[in-house]
Amino acid sequence: MARDPTILAIDLGTSGPKVALVTVGGRVLTTAVRPTTLLLLPGGGAEQDPDDWWRAIVEATAEVRDHPSFDASAVKAVCVTAQWAGTVAVDSSGAALGNAILWMDTRGAQDVRALCKGWVSIEGYAPRKAARWVRKTGGAPSLNGKDPVGHILWMKRADPARYDAARWFLEPKDYLNLRLTGTAAASYDSIAMHWVTDNRNLDAVVYDDGLLALTGLPGDKLPPLRAATDILDPLCGSAAEALGIAKGTPVVCGTPDVQSAAVGSGAVGPSKAHLYLGTSSWVSAHVPFKKTDLFRNIASLPSALPGQYFVGNSQETAGGCLNWLRDGVLYGDDALGRDTPPADVFARIDAVAQSAPPGSDNVLFTPWLMGERCPVADEHVRGSFLNLSLATTRAHLVRAVLEGVAYNSRWLLRAVERFVGNPLPSLRVVGGGGKSDLWCQIHADVLDRPIEQVRDPVSVNALGAAMIGAVGIGELQPDEIPDKVDIVRTFEPRPVYRDRYEALFGAFLDHYRSSKSFFRRLNHP
Repeated sequence: MARDPTILAIDLGTSGPKVALVTVGGRVLTTAVRPTTLLLLPGGGAEQDPDDWWRAIVEATAEVRDHPSFDASAVKAVCVTAQWAGTVAVDSSGAALGNAILWMDTRGAQDVRALCKGWVSIEGYAPRKAARWVRKTGGAPSLNGKDPVGHILWMKRADPARYDAARWFLEPKDYLNLRLTGTAAASYDSIAMHWVTDNRNLDAVVYDDGLLALTGLPGDKLPPLRAATDILDPLCGSAAEALGIAKGTPVVCGTPDVQSAAVGSGAVGPSKAHLYLGTSSWVSAHVPFKKTDLFRNIASLPSALPGQYFVGNSQETAGGCLNWLRDGVLYGDDALGRDTPPADVFARIDAVAQSAPPGSDNVLFTPWLMGERCPVADEHVRGSFLNLSLATTRAHLVRAVLEGVAYNSRWLLRAVERFVGNPLPSLRVVGGGGKSDLWCQIHADVLDRPIEQVRDPVSVNALGAAMIGAVGIGELQPDEIPDKVDIVRTFEPRPVYRDRYEALFGAFLDHYRSSKSFFRRLNHP
């Protein structure tokens, strides 16, 4: 029996890649995951080994091939999505020159601040410089150094030998495409956070000579540009052999993780929004206009879908706070105990949190464990537990972590709604955090919005990549996407807790305002 045409979707997250086999109609047939190592370095460094990415992708693809649903002859395209705002320097042969610099790396903060300031500066930006960036790109380099601008300028200053040897500076998604095809390219959406492209015309996004000069990035080391739905090139022989699929299979350009989540959520129509709860988090929606809120670090940037923008923003740690709670607090390997987290650790965390009352008896947690990007760009701010007493239990602390992420989501939702110009009536929740019924309900209560839980929220990035691949080879139209994503449950906000969460959200904001100078004193390099 002939099988439905499928897309091999590769989703490279910070914790490792997921490889999925997805029909062109949007049905996920099987997935496989492999971990990769995150290296946190002194001075704000965050890196990963690109060869480790590839090793994990090859292993995960081998597992996918072993599934009964896999048919090599039915695979019609490969499409990649990956963590955004990272930098891989490669030489002329395509080999990585050392580790990839990740989206959470802040070592370039001083370089970006020097770049952006002027004789007169507002919030760290010279007005004329900011106006040039915003008018053409929709945004400006983040002062925390976490954009590729910061990575590349840091490399030029701190590792000039690698900078000089680089033929290309590539986003993680574009690096993987280079390994798949032998062709270096970026998509209009992946290149956006370099802040050197004019994206006012989404049909012809180009590098801007004036912005390249202003930003100090080497135009001859940045890759050619394509649309996310373009077929980049055929799968090359070495990659085909490693992955076990046919040489010559079309490789569609693909998109970063923020954009693939937007597509995979199915929330691609007017006033349709999604909340992503992964290692990081964001609230986003597709919009028909180009606009920037520089002070809240929010902009409409090119979407993966032809002719559309989306609201670009990101909170640094969401699920990352739960990983910290698991590894840094609840379990460990030290003199207090050598405990390995159980396989169902997050279900147990939910169960413990459920035993504490909504609002955690006024215990607050701030989730800024790696600083914050939106709606404030502040790499100095840090996480904290507030209002502890002798009556505080572990259940209070665990629930406060879940609620603290939700308060941050509400802070960002408020900024996004102001940006969009109208309330967002509901949000689809995607990412690993979307599996937790408790966290979905907490977000519904704190945001005071219905939260729609999609089927298989963990696979939404891979699903989005597969849909982009299907659009690229002509098997799917963008307006068909919403009907391909199922909602399995809607969590309604509970009015009985509205006043309680309103007061705690106000206290959350007050704490940031009153403590930001304190954190700057502690954490300023």
